[in-house]
Amino acid sequence: MKSFIKALAVLALAAGAFLFSVGWFFGLPRGTYIDGTDVGGLSRTAAVAAVRDDKISYLKDKRLVICADEHMYTFRYPEFNFCDDLPELVASINKKGEYFSHTTVYLNGAEGIAEYICASMDIAVREPSAAFNKTGAPFTYDEGCDGAVGDRAALLSDINTSLNGDFGQVVARAKPVARKKSIGGVKRETLLLYSFTTHFDDGNYARSSNISLACSKINGLILGAGCTFSFNDIVGARTQANGFLPAKIISGGQFVEGVGGGVCQVSTTIYNAAILSGLEICEYHPHSLRVSYVAPSRDAMVSGTYFDLKFKNTRLTPIYVRINASNGVLTCSIYGEDDGVKRSFISRTVGTIPQPDDVVTEGEGGILSQGREGTLSEGYIVEERDGKQTKRLIRKDKYAATPTIRAVPAEEGEVYAQNGGVAQGADGDN
Repeated sequence: MKSFIKALAVLALAAGAFLFSVGWFFGLPRGTYIDGTDVGGLSRTAAVAAVRDDKISYLKDKRLVICADEHMYTFRYPEFNFCDDLPELVASINKKGEYFSHTTVYLNGAEGIAEYICASMDIAVREPSAAFNKTGAPFTYDEGCDGAVGDRAALLSDINTSLNGDFGQVVARAKPVARKKSIGGVKRETLLLYSFTTHFDDGNYARSSNISLACSKINGLILGAGCTFSFNDIVGARTQANGFLPAKIISGGQFVEGVGGGVCQVSTTIYNAAILSGLEICEYHPHSLRVSYVAPSRDAMVSGTYFDLKFKNTRLTPIYVRINASNGVLTCSIYGEDDGVKRSFISRTVGTIPQPDDVVTEGEGGILSQGREGTLSEGYIVEERDGKQTKRLIRKDKYAATPTIRAVPAEEGEVYAQNGGVAQGADGDN
């Protein structure tokens, strides 16, 4: 008996499976509609095909149009296609009626297409900027412009809405990208911090030429935040091969002829502009003798590769150096962001060194070089911030005294020596 019951159960299951398969292949109830397509009497396989054929026919008549500025992009089936749940839906139908599938229309490669279209709409931000000029107006300003970036996420969403709606035209949109800086901020970073001027004899061709050549190598320099200026590195060796001419220099405590004379006036002018602009002086050297173009304790001698002028830009923004020489006027101007401190320089003579006895040498007669007293001096920087003023000593200097050098005929030189004078060979003089 138990075996008979089991046999009946097996037969029932087999019959059910058979009837299900027959139902899948041979017939949906009459009066069955899926997505508006009459599928009554069709097998489930045929019903799926029929509904999909109708969807394809519908999509073949449609166009997806995307506008991006002046560009238009058109897509057709099968560039867009669809996916659905028809197999699952028809498997569940057991009575007539209207049924609707979950169908999604999609654009093939939508991510890449959106990226391409939006990239064509991207506009790079142009930040406000200042171009530093060597002559004329110190800066030429560009206010810049805002940018834009195509909205990729919005475009993908609008494409999906169009494809699964009425296929309305899609308009790609761009999101504005604002400038990070303002032209006012750029101008605040390019203020004149200090301008210092010295004068020279433009009738002295060699000296004037050396001054102009050194200036040309420095003029227009932009010193980045945290960077250090080196006069020797920028100007290079003062040699005739590099274009410098022989002119008076100070050597061995005397004014003598040497290649590059006048270059120290350039370094001195820059030194004063730099220290009064609040830059950190890393290296400077005084002359052994006083120079005529600045007060004591305001000079900065350079020589060879061992004596340099160096200063550091300790600000967070660049420093701009402009230096030009013309008609006997040498001016260095430094631009950058004002640190809110007003500075001035005090040169104080605190003592003198007696002038040595005259030096006599053989010659036609006359003074070859006028002697002078030596000088003991101090240099102070005065700083004022928020109405409070401070003064600090920054250097002490000793400038040697020099004798007057006179030329006399040989016989007078002998008499002079007998009377206690000093006679020796002559050195050069400025």
